[in-house]
Amino acid sequence: MAEPLSDRAREVLHAIIREYISTGDPVGSQQLARTSGFEVSSATLRNVMADLEELGYLEKPHTSAGRLPTDRAYRFYVDTLIRLRDPNPRDRDLIQRGIPTSGTPLEDALQGAGRILHFLTRHAGVVVTPRPTSGTFHRIEFVRLREGRVLAILVDQDGQVHNRPVALDFEISQEELVRASNYLSELLGKLPLEQVRGRIEQELAQDQAAYDQLVAKALKLGLLATGVPPTEKVFIEGTGSFLEAPEFADVERMKALFRTLEEKTRLVALLDRVQRAREMQIFIGHESDLSPGGDVSLVATPYGPADRSLGTVGVIGPTRMNYKRVIPLVQFTAQVLSSVLED
Repeated sequence: MAEPLSDRAREVLHAIIREYISTGDPVGSQQLARTSGFEVSSATLRNVMADLEELGYLEKPHTSAGRLPTDRAYRFYVDTLIRLRDPNPRDRDLIQRGIPTSGTPLEDALQGAGRILHFLTRHAGVVVTPRPTSGTFHRIEFVRLREGRVLAILVDQDGQVHNRPVALDFEISQEELVRASNYLSELLGKLPLEQVRGRIEQELAQDQAAYDQLVAKALKLGLLATGVPPTEKVFIEGTGSFLEAPEFADVERMKALFRTLEEKTRLVALLDRVQRAREMQIFIGHESDLSPGGDVSLVATPYGPADRSLGTVGVIGPTRMNYKRVIPLVQFTAQVLSSVLED
């Protein structure tokens, strides 16, 4: 069990983290005495800082007399020290105006959420689109393309549109495409998307598909349209913000981070954990596994109706990000996105 910190140690740690978040430079005892208003000598502060270093809350770079907060310090800060407040009226208004509402494609609203989070935090905003398995079937339509191909357009109850071109090995007229669309939309209406393909296979096994040519064609179209489950999309806005952080002055470190964000596998795994948890998650430094140096954090929370999580919204930034500001902004953005989906 970790040794509890004294009140003075907590105050000193809090002040060091605030100072480091603000400047990005290692914090020394003399600097702390000058800027944080402690009514003790710099020697006393130096002793407290040495104790915090021994306990794993601070580390000392080789080239500096100052100290840096460790992941453990940030975790203690986020879980214990900071007191969160709702975003101010200006920020709330910017978020509400930055996320398009009714009459706008869902993806535009999601990208708007990522952009406004980047603008307000100066870090990268990230949004995951709802998974098809999270939605409910609404309708399906077919548009004829060239050379025996058809575009299947599947729409769920939340307005999310999934387009998939399919190649046909049978003839079908435009009139039959319309009738197939109507048949499948009535057959599959209000089914969870993950159950749609199973229902089509069940219908194909019935006798009617054997003697009704149109039904057979419609069901084959349905199978083709749902053959490979579409995956969620990840929108990241503002990755260039990392170029402004002194932690990423090292070119190789920056390249490694950008490769991870572009490849997205680790990021999607983290965001999937957030959605399954159905509550905000904060991955600090090495917890995120997004950067070899352990200097990247992720603050993310699910969005969606009260009874289920559809996707995830968050902020990716340096470990020394201003959590006190970022956390409420992410929470409020998720609330706005949830209300957009319910409208």
